[in-house]
Amino acid sequence: MQSKTPSAGDPIEAKCTKCKKITNHTIVAVTDKGPAKVQCNTCSGQHKYRSATPVKKAPVRRSVDPKIAEQKEWEELRPGMNSEQAKDYSMTSAFKTGSLMNHPIFGIGLVQRLAGPRKIEVLFEDGKKTMRCK
Repeated sequence: MQSKTPSAGDPIEAKCTKCKKITNHTIVAVTDKGPAKVQCNTCSGQHKYRSATPVKKAPVRRSVDPKIAEQKEWEELRPGMNSEQAKDYSMTSAFKTGSLMNHPIFGIGLVQRLAGPRKIEVLFEDGKKTMRCK
């Protein structure tokens, strides 16, 4: 069975941008790739041709919950931490990246990065916290 190449004036099904549904249209303009512009037979609106058959989209990648990622990171790093080496937290103390801290509320934490002047980012068991320091 041969398929006829569409030409101006032929009927075609397309998604109407005005009606917001698939309706019968009349082809107004054609390119070498197929219909370019169509006119809706229901609302008489003219627009670019949008195929009636939906185009498959790429699957949506679900982002990882940051809290879950932080908990997994903590579980991986915790066995290598020696709590005896942890320095007690104080806002007037200085901390380096990779050092351990002992916070009175959050417990043992690992300094992950300098987050700005007088701020550090620390990974605790219940997640990352930004702490003030010297």
